[in-house]
Amino acid sequence: MTEAPDFSLEDAARRGGAARIAGVDEVGRGPLAGPVTAAAVILDPARIPPGLQDSKRLTARRRVALAADIHATAEVSIAHCSVAEIDRLNILRAAHLAMCRAVGGLDGVDHALIDGNSLPEDLPCAAQSVVKGDARCLSIAAASIVAKVCRDALMVDLAQQHPGYGWDSNAGYGSRAHLQALRDIGVSPHHRRSFRPVHNILYQEKT
Repeated sequence: MTEAPDFSLEDAARRGGAARIAGVDEVGRGPLAGPVTAAAVILDPARIPPGLQDSKRLTARRRVALAADIHATAEVSIAHCSVAEIDRLNILRAAHLAMCRAVGGLDGVDHALIDGNSLPEDLPCAAQSVVKGDARCLSIAAASIVAKVCRDALMVDLAQQHPGYGWDSNAGYGSRAHLQALRDIGVSPHHRRSFRPVHNILYQEKT
């Protein structure tokens, strides 16, 4: 049976003197198109929605329902880094910038629990990195859910504006159908030109 995330890291930070503790996660490092999206969530310990889990372990319907519960019971901030910023900064730095923006969107965060093995620069508070945090920490799991639901909805909207790439089903990831559409349709304004499959198609078009 898969272990569920718990509140132990938040409790430890609280014992250390932090009052407002945010879980932070991002989604969208791997896709060929669309922004990278981060969320920061401060859970109310008395109103934690049941069933919080790493967003990758949930069905799309369950993610949407939980995201609504999180927005209704917690403090939530969501932020993005654009395709232009990803191409200019690189994807890791852009993901970190989105995380900083998400944390900055909350008032008075004392401590941030950041999913992953590295910390963004310029965070406005103390922080710790948590490897596999979305599977271990309830606040990070909540952030992973709202970030995923937000970005998926954004990609569905972009799919209406730029049909043919299947972004409503692949969320911009490099599925076989998406790669074929890149070859057939070409590169859209929302594709990450610094990512190799997109870069290669652009280069081939110019040669």
